[in-house]
Amino acid sequence: MHEKNIIQFSLNEEGLKALYLQEVKKYLEKFEMETILMDSKELCKMLNLSWPTIERIFLQDHNFPSIRIGKKWMFNREKVREYIDRWADGIREQGGNVEL
Repeated sequence: MHEKNIIQFSLNEEGLKALYLQEVKKYLEKFEMETILMDSKELCKMLNLSWPTIERIFLQDHNFPSIRIGKKWMFNREKVREYIDRWADGIREQGGNVEL
């Protein structure tokens, strides 16, 4: 006689929905990180700093990769990363403190 293997499974609709939303969120975050330009809100989020702090520390430096389009500040994501890496290295070499 032949034995039949039976596989049973059930789907939890809420769990499946949560997993789907989690994957969509990951995709959107990845897509956001691949965009070239970001606005001031995205820069604040990227650096985890307030806009006034960014203005005081970075916008006064003419080497900071920023452009103004009308009234809106825009920033090249990759150039900001490179600038922050150099800036952070310099801060560490000077003792690691930033005076605000």
